Amino acid sequence: MNLTVNIGGLSLTKPILTASGCFGYGEEYSDLVDPSSLGAIITKGISLQPRKGNPPPRIAETPAGMLNSVGLENIGVKAFINTKLPSLRERGITVLVNLYGESAAEYRKLAEKMNQADGVSGLEINISCPNVDRGGVEFGQHPESTFQVIRSVREVTSLPLLAKLSPNVGDIVEIARAAAEGGADGVTLINTLRGMVIDVRTRRPKLARRFGGLSGPAIRPVAVRMVYEVAHALPVPIVGVGGITSTEAALEFFIAGASAVQIGTGLFLNPDLPRRVLEGIKQYLKRERLNDIRQLIGSGLPGKNTPGDQE
Repeated sequence: MNLTVNIGGLSLTKPILTASGCFGYGEEYSDLVDPSSLGAIITKGISLQPRKGNPPPRIAETPAGMLNSVGLENIGVKAFINTKLPSLRERGITVLVNLYGESAAEYRKLAEKMNQADGVSGLEINISCPNVDRGGVEFGQHPESTFQVIRSVREVTSLPLLAKLSPNVGDIVEIARAAAEGGADGVTLINTLRGMVIDVRTRRPKLARRFGGLSGPAIRPVAVRMVYEVAHALPVPIVGVGGITSTEAALEFFIAGASAVQIGTGLFLNPDLPRRVLEGIKQYLKRERLNDIRQLIGSGLPGKNTPGDQE
Protein backbone atom coordinates (compact mmCIF):
# COMPACT_ATOMS: atom_id res chain seq x y z
CA MET A 1 0.00 0.00 0.00
CA ASN A 2 1.53 3.29 -1.13
CA LEU A 3 0.95 6.30 1.14
CA THR A 4 3.62 8.53 -0.40
CA VAL A 5 2.47 11.91 -1.71
CA ASN A 6 4.30 14.73 -3.45
CA ILE A 7 3.64 18.35 -2.54
CA GLY A 8 5.40 20.62 -5.00
CA GLY A 9 8.53 18.50 -5.14
CA LEU A 10 8.46 17.56 -1.47
CA SER A 11 8.02 13.81 -1.15
CA LEU A 12 6.27 12.70 2.04
CA THR A 13 6.17 9.03 3.01
CA LYS A 14 2.92 9.65 4.86
CA PRO A 15 0.15 12.19 4.12
CA ILE A 16 -0.32 13.22 7.78
CA LEU A 17 1.30 16.41 9.13
CA THR A 18 0.94 18.52 12.24
CA ALA A 19 -0.55 22.01 11.97
CA SER A 20 1.41 25.11 12.86
CA GLY A 21 0.77 26.43 16.35
CA CYS A 22 -0.45 23.08 17.69
CA PHE A 23 2.83 21.16 17.84
CA GLY A 24 5.21 23.78 19.20
CA TYR A 25 8.70 23.50 17.76
CA GLY A 26 8.43 19.74 17.42
CA GLU A 27 10.03 18.87 20.75
CA GLU A 28 7.09 19.43 23.08
CA TYR A 29 5.38 16.23 21.96
CA SER A 30 8.54 14.16 21.69
CA ASP A 31 7.58 11.88 24.59
CA LEU A 32 4.06 11.37 23.26
CA VAL A 33 4.28 11.22 19.47
CA ASP A 34 6.57 9.04 17.38
CA PRO A 35 7.91 11.27 14.56
CA SER A 36 7.90 8.24 12.28
CA SER A 37 4.09 8.33 12.45
CA LEU A 38 4.13 11.71 10.70
CA GLY A 39 4.85 12.75 7.17
CA ALA A 40 6.26 16.04 8.49
CA ILE A 41 5.87 18.55 11.27
CA ILE A 42 5.09 22.19 10.72
CA THR A 43 6.53 24.49 13.34
CA LYS A 44 4.70 27.27 15.06
CA GLY A 45 4.98 30.57 13.22
CA ILE A 46 8.51 32.02 13.21
CA SER A 47 9.15 35.77 12.88
CA LEU A 48 12.35 37.78 12.44
CA GLN A 49 12.36 38.94 16.06
CA PRO A 50 10.96 37.16 19.15
CA ARG A 51 7.29 37.88 19.85
CA LYS A 52 5.57 37.79 23.23
CA GLY A 53 2.19 37.23 21.64
CA ASN A 54 -1.08 38.68 22.87
CA PRO A 55 -2.03 39.29 26.51
CA PRO A 56 -4.18 36.68 28.29
CA PRO A 57 -6.80 35.45 28.31
CA ARG A 58 -6.12 34.26 24.78
CA ILE A 59 -7.86 30.88 24.54
CA ALA A 60 -11.56 30.12 24.99
CA GLU A 61 -13.37 26.85 24.47
CA THR A 62 -16.38 26.90 22.14
CA PRO A 63 -18.91 24.28 21.02
CA ALA A 64 -17.01 21.83 18.80
CA GLY A 65 -13.85 23.87 18.86
CA MET A 66 -11.78 26.58 20.44
CA LEU A 67 -11.06 30.25 19.92
CA ASN A 68 -7.46 31.40 20.17
CA SER A 69 -5.69 34.72 20.07
CA VAL A 70 -2.17 33.62 20.95
CA GLY A 71 -0.68 36.19 18.59
CA LEU A 72 2.18 34.15 17.12
CA GLU A 73 4.32 34.05 20.26
CA ASN A 74 7.71 32.64 19.26
CA ILE A 75 11.45 32.79 19.97
CA GLY A 76 12.44 34.41 16.68
CA VAL A 77 14.31 33.05 13.69
CA LYS A 78 17.83 33.23 15.14
CA ALA A 79 16.98 31.26 18.28
CA PHE A 80 14.94 28.76 16.28
CA ILE A 81 17.82 27.99 13.93
CA ASN A 82 20.36 27.79 16.76
CA THR A 83 18.41 25.99 19.48
CA LYS A 84 15.46 24.10 17.94
CA LEU A 85 16.42 23.06 14.44
CA PRO A 86 19.56 21.03 15.32
CA SER A 87 17.69 18.44 17.40
CA LEU A 88 14.99 18.09 14.76
CA ARG A 89 17.67 17.55 12.13
CA GLU A 90 19.45 14.96 14.24
CA ARG A 91 16.24 12.98 14.63
CA GLY A 92 15.68 12.93 10.87
CA ILE A 93 12.33 14.69 11.09
CA THR A 94 10.92 16.32 7.96
CA VAL A 95 10.43 19.95 8.99
CA LEU A 96 8.37 22.63 7.31
CA VAL A 97 8.82 26.03 8.92
CA ASN A 98 5.83 28.33 9.15
CA LEU A 99 6.90 31.95 8.55
CA TYR A 100 5.18 35.17 9.58
CA GLY A 101 6.18 38.71 8.62
CA GLU A 102 4.74 42.20 8.84
CA SER A 103 5.84 43.07 5.30
CA ALA A 104 6.88 41.37 2.09
CA ALA A 105 10.46 42.36 2.92
CA GLU A 106 10.29 40.53 6.26
CA TYR A 107 8.95 37.37 4.64
CA ARG A 108 11.78 37.60 2.14
CA LYS A 109 14.43 37.92 4.86
CA LEU A 110 12.99 34.97 6.75
CA ALA A 111 12.97 32.84 3.62
CA GLU A 112 16.59 33.73 2.91
CA LYS A 113 17.63 32.62 6.37
CA MET A 114 15.67 29.37 6.12
CA ASN A 115 17.06 28.67 2.68
CA GLN A 116 20.55 28.68 4.24
CA ALA A 117 19.58 26.62 7.31
CA ASP A 118 20.38 22.91 7.34
CA GLY A 119 17.43 20.67 8.12
CA VAL A 120 14.55 22.67 6.63
CA SER A 121 12.57 20.66 4.08
CA GLY A 122 10.06 23.33 3.11
CA LEU A 123 8.30 26.56 4.06
CA GLU A 124 4.70 27.40 4.88
CA ILE A 125 4.04 31.10 4.39
CA ASN A 126 1.48 32.31 6.90
CA ILE A 127 -0.48 35.11 5.24
CA SER A 128 -3.67 34.27 7.09
CA CYS A 129 -3.29 34.64 10.88
CA PRO A 130 -6.23 36.71 12.20
CA ASN A 131 -4.68 37.39 15.63
CA VAL A 132 -2.11 40.09 14.89
CA ASP A 133 -2.28 43.83 14.20
CA ARG A 134 0.04 43.87 11.19
CA GLY A 135 0.81 41.32 8.50
CA GLY A 136 -0.93 38.00 8.76
CA VAL A 137 -4.43 37.93 7.37
CA GLU A 138 -4.21 41.31 5.63
CA PHE A 139 -1.82 39.87 3.03
CA GLY A 140 -3.99 36.86 2.32
CA GLN A 141 -7.22 38.78 1.80
CA HIS A 142 -6.29 40.24 -1.58
CA PRO A 143 -4.85 38.56 -4.68
CA GLU A 144 -2.36 41.37 -5.28
CA SER A 145 -0.76 41.25 -1.83
CA THR A 146 -0.84 37.43 -1.84
CA PHE A 147 1.04 37.40 -5.13
CA GLN A 148 3.52 40.03 -3.89
CA VAL A 149 4.47 38.18 -0.70
CA ILE A 150 4.75 34.75 -2.32
CA ARG A 151 6.74 36.08 -5.28
CA SER A 152 9.09 37.90 -2.89
CA VAL A 153 9.74 34.65 -1.04
CA ARG A 154 10.01 32.56 -4.19
CA GLU A 155 12.80 34.78 -5.52
CA VAL A 156 15.13 33.90 -2.64
CA THR A 157 14.46 30.22 -1.96
CA SER A 158 14.38 26.96 -3.83
CA LEU A 159 12.63 25.18 -0.96
CA PRO A 160 9.13 23.74 -1.52
CA LEU A 161 6.70 26.51 -0.73
CA LEU A 162 3.18 26.34 0.71
CA ALA A 163 0.94 29.38 1.09
CA LYS A 164 -1.35 29.09 4.12
CA LEU A 165 -4.59 30.83 3.17
CA SER A 166 -7.41 32.44 5.10
CA PRO A 167 -11.07 31.40 4.99
CA ASN A 168 -12.00 35.01 5.78
CA VAL A 169 -12.19 35.98 2.11
CA GLY A 170 -14.84 36.24 -0.57
CA ASP A 171 -13.27 33.98 -3.21
CA ILE A 172 -10.70 31.43 -2.02
CA VAL A 173 -10.00 30.26 -5.59
CA GLU A 174 -8.91 33.76 -6.58
CA ILE A 175 -6.48 33.93 -3.65
CA ALA A 176 -5.14 30.43 -4.30
CA ARG A 177 -4.60 31.29 -7.96
CA ALA A 178 -2.61 34.39 -6.99
CA ALA A 179 -0.45 32.31 -4.63
CA ALA A 180 0.26 29.75 -7.35
CA GLU A 181 1.09 32.46 -9.87
CA GLY A 182 3.43 34.01 -7.32
CA GLY A 183 5.39 30.78 -7.12
CA ALA A 184 3.76 28.69 -4.39
CA ASP A 185 4.16 24.96 -4.93
CA GLY A 186 0.95 24.31 -3.03
CA VAL A 187 -1.60 25.85 -0.67
CA THR A 188 -2.67 25.05 2.87
CA LEU A 189 -6.43 25.33 3.40
CA ILE A 190 -7.54 26.68 5.82
CA ASN A 191 -6.39 28.86 8.69
CA THR A 192 -8.85 29.77 11.44
CA LEU A 193 -12.15 31.58 11.06
CA ARG A 194 -12.41 34.90 12.86
CA GLY A 195 -14.81 34.70 15.78
CA MET A 196 -15.82 36.04 19.17
CA VAL A 197 -17.09 34.68 22.49
CA ILE A 198 -18.78 36.83 25.15
CA ASP A 199 -19.01 36.07 28.87
CA VAL A 200 -22.67 36.78 29.61
CA ARG A 201 -21.94 37.32 33.32
CA THR A 202 -19.48 40.16 32.74
CA ARG A 203 -20.85 41.12 29.31
CA ARG A 204 -17.30 41.30 28.07
CA PRO A 205 -15.39 39.28 25.49
CA LYS A 206 -13.64 36.20 26.88
CA LEU A 207 -10.47 37.04 24.92
CA ALA A 208 -8.36 40.06 25.82
CA ARG A 209 -8.24 41.10 22.16
CA ARG A 210 -11.97 40.46 21.74
CA PHE A 211 -11.63 38.45 18.54
CA GLY A 212 -9.77 35.23 17.84
CA GLY A 213 -9.38 32.38 15.40
CA LEU A 214 -11.89 29.54 15.55
CA SER A 215 -10.51 26.02 15.03
CA GLY A 216 -11.75 22.50 15.63
CA PRO A 217 -14.55 20.35 14.17
CA ALA A 218 -16.86 23.37 13.89
CA ILE A 219 -14.89 24.71 10.92
CA ARG A 220 -14.38 21.43 9.05
CA PRO A 221 -17.30 21.84 6.60
CA VAL A 222 -15.93 25.23 5.59
CA ALA A 223 -12.42 23.81 5.14
CA VAL A 224 -13.62 20.84 3.09
CA ARG A 225 -15.69 23.13 0.88
CA MET A 226 -12.72 25.39 0.18
CA VAL A 227 -10.43 22.44 -0.57
CA TYR A 228 -13.05 21.16 -3.00
CA GLU A 229 -13.44 24.54 -4.71
CA VAL A 230 -9.71 25.06 -5.21
CA ALA A 231 -9.09 21.46 -6.29
CA HIS A 232 -11.89 21.73 -8.83
CA ALA A 233 -10.57 25.00 -10.26
CA LEU A 234 -6.78 24.79 -10.07
CA PRO A 235 -4.06 22.16 -10.65
CA VAL A 236 -2.27 23.06 -7.42
CA PRO A 237 -1.41 20.62 -4.60
CA ILE A 238 -3.50 21.21 -1.48
CA VAL A 239 -2.81 20.45 2.16
CA GLY A 240 -6.12 20.33 4.01
CA VAL A 241 -6.54 21.39 7.63
CA GLY A 242 -9.44 22.22 9.88
CA GLY A 243 -11.17 20.13 12.50
CA ILE A 244 -9.70 16.70 11.82
CA THR A 245 -10.39 14.55 14.89
CA SER A 246 -11.06 11.21 13.21
CA THR A 247 -10.17 9.07 10.21
CA GLU A 248 -13.46 9.91 8.52
CA ALA A 249 -12.77 13.62 8.85
CA ALA A 250 -9.36 13.20 7.22
CA LEU A 251 -10.88 11.10 4.42
CA GLU A 252 -13.27 13.94 3.58
CA PHE A 253 -10.30 16.17 2.77
CA PHE A 254 -8.59 13.59 0.56
CA ILE A 255 -11.78 12.88 -1.37
CA ALA A 256 -12.34 16.63 -1.81
CA GLY A 257 -8.89 16.99 -3.38
CA ALA A 258 -6.27 17.40 -0.66
CA SER A 259 -2.98 15.55 -1.20
CA ALA A 260 -2.14 15.67 2.52
CA VAL A 261 -3.75 16.82 5.75
CA GLN A 262 -2.66 18.57 8.92
CA ILE A 263 -3.93 17.77 12.40
CA GLY A 264 -4.05 20.71 14.80
CA THR A 265 -6.59 21.25 17.57
CA GLY A 266 -7.26 17.51 17.70
CA LEU A 267 -3.76 17.02 19.13
CA PHE A 268 -4.85 18.76 22.33
CA LEU A 269 -7.50 16.10 22.84
CA ASN A 270 -5.38 13.14 21.76
CA PRO A 271 -1.65 13.40 20.97
CA ASP A 272 -1.84 9.92 19.42
CA LEU A 273 -4.43 11.10 16.88
CA PRO A 274 -2.08 11.23 13.84
CA ARG A 275 -1.12 7.58 14.25
CA ARG A 276 -4.72 6.53 14.72
CA VAL A 277 -5.85 8.49 11.67
CA LEU A 278 -3.09 6.99 9.56
CA GLU A 279 -4.02 3.48 10.64
CA GLY A 280 -7.64 4.21 9.87
CA ILE A 281 -6.71 5.41 6.39
CA LYS A 282 -4.84 2.17 5.74
CA GLN A 283 -7.87 0.16 6.81
CA TYR A 284 -10.15 2.26 4.61
CA LEU A 285 -7.94 1.83 1.54
CA LYS A 286 -7.79 -1.91 2.13
CA ARG A 287 -11.57 -2.11 2.52
CA GLU A 288 -12.09 -0.08 -0.66
CA ARG A 289 -9.52 -2.21 -2.51
CA LEU A 290 -7.25 0.75 -3.21
CA ASN A 291 -3.50 0.24 -3.10
CA ASP A 292 -2.42 3.87 -3.45
CA ILE A 293 -3.54 6.98 -1.54
CA ARG A 294 -3.46 8.85 -4.84
CA GLN A 295 -6.43 6.82 -6.02
CA LEU A 296 -8.41 8.49 -3.23
CA ILE A 297 -7.20 12.07 -3.70
CA GLY A 298 -9.83 14.12 -5.51
CA SER A 299 -12.04 11.10 -6.10
CA GLY A 300 -15.09 13.14 -5.10
CA LEU A 301 -14.53 15.85 -7.69
CA PRO A 302 -16.84 16.14 -10.73
CA GLY A 303 -15.94 13.67 -13.45
CA LYS A 304 -14.24 11.23 -11.10
CA ASN A 305 -15.47 7.66 -10.99
CA THR A 306 -16.59 7.04 -7.41
CA PRO A 307 -18.52 4.14 -5.86
CA GLY A 308 -21.70 6.24 -5.88
CA ASP A 309 -21.57 7.09 -9.59
CA GLN A 310 -24.04 5.53 -11.97
CA GLU A 311 -22.64 3.22 -14.62
